[in-house]
Amino acid sequence: MAKGYILSPEAQRDIQAIRAYYLDEAGAKVARYVLREIAAGFRILASTPGVGHIRDDLTDEPVKFWPVFSYLIVYDPATRPLASRACCTPVGIL
Repeated sequence: MAKGYILSPEAQRDIQAIRAYYLDEAGAKVARYVLREIAAGFRILASTPGVGHIRDDLTDEPVKFWPVFSYLIVYDPATRPLASRACCTPVGIL
C-alpha cells in the first residue's frame, strides 16, 4: 500500500537533520521515537488533509501546518498524494 504522502527535498533534509540531532543528543531509541511520531503525523494528514491549520502570520501560500512535538509539518492539503514541503521548527519555516 502506498504511504499517501511525498516529501519535498527540503522536507527530506529536515527529517535527516532531525534524525541526526536526536541521534547525537539522545540516542537511537529517542531518534526512532521522534521519527515514528513525525511519520504518524504524515499519515494522519494524508488521510485527513483538512485537519491542519493555516498560519497567515507565516505565509500567504496555500499550505497548512500540523504540529509534532516542537516541529511543524508544512503541507499542501490540495495535493494527492499529500505533498509535504517541510518539517521544521517554528523558527525559519519557509
